Amino acid sequence: MTATYNVVVAGCGGMSNIWIDYALQRPDTEIVALVDIKEEFAIAKRESKGLACPVFTDLAQAIEQTGANLVFDVTIPASHYEISSTALRMGCHVFGEKPLAETMAACNEIVQISEQTGKAHAVMQNRRYDPRIRSLRELIASGTIGKPGFAGADFFIGAHFGGFRDAMASPLLLDMAIHTFDQARLILNADPVSVYCQEFNPPGSWYAGHAAAVCIFEMSDGSIFNYRGSWCAEGAPTSWEAQWRITGEIGTAIWDGHGAPYAEVVADKDQAGKFMKETIRVEGSAEGTQQLRYGHHGCLDEMFASLEEGRPAETDSRDNRYSMAMVLASLESASTGRKVSIQEFMEQ
Repeated sequence: MTATYNVVVAGCGGMSNIWIDYALQRPDTEIVALVDIKEEFAIAKRESKGLACPVFTDLAQAIEQTGANLVFDVTIPASHYEISSTALRMGCHVFGEKPLAETMAACNEIVQISEQTGKAHAVMQNRRYDPRIRSLRELIASGTIGKPGFAGADFFIGAHFGGFRDAMASPLLLDMAIHTFDQARLILNADPVSVYCQEFNPPGSWYAGHAAAVCIFEMSDGSIFNYRGSWCAEGAPTSWEAQWRITGEIGTAIWDGHGAPYAEVVADKDQAGKFMKETIRVEGSAEGTQQLRYGHHGCLDEMFASLEEGRPAETDSRDNRYSMAMVLASLESASTGRKVSIQEFMEQ
């Protein structure tokens, strides 16, 4: 049968494995080319996956010769703008790894090209696709704790990667924080309004750049989101999903990033005059999350569903640029020492 989606995979490093394996599971999808600036990488990937497709070092040539209509961008962040703009202008939809692009101007231009060409562009935000975080979001959306006023996320891990991260100027904010920032937008169903950020490199850090940061975001629902993070925190690590506390009018929702979320809310009884009111525990519900696949597979399911249904994906670039703006505006705030308006930053 003729495939609906003829895919070029751009970038044949380790991250491409999960993308290729996913595509091979879909009967409506065929990988028609592998692209890498190092041809030997593409050849090795083709052999390891048992593929019979041609390999290229040039994306435009690959699209032109294969008639592809979808590109998986699994290249390094510095290549995302070039890959996305080329693929979109040549008539392909694009599903890509985070980040959307390295600068706000490049993010905005990708969105513009996507709208001009009518081709979809969506970004991998795999940490949205976790039944536990969906359960936490439902606790908030259902009004269990009332209107949220504060959300806090702690991310403290001593990650000895080695390699390029150790040399980055802002390894935490540039490489990791977007996951937590995007999670905050999902949980609160709100976008950033402003940010004040201070990044620093704590004693004992093995990173050349700033491996820790504290950010205070004003959000569009009126709440404050506070991010505290470090990639050089030895001992007592948090989950990679962060530890969350969201306080509302009548209660607090908690998720430690490991187990199931829950809330403690003021008990519905007469508590007049009490110094601290009694609360009851409300467990997060798993309803509606049973069919959700975890991580990359869940996000890719949504991306393909959006094409089939003719709608923007949940992580469409028009939406995802707000998560990227949280990262880039935080860096701007840290470098200037002032609070940054997100909207003004995005329009620069």
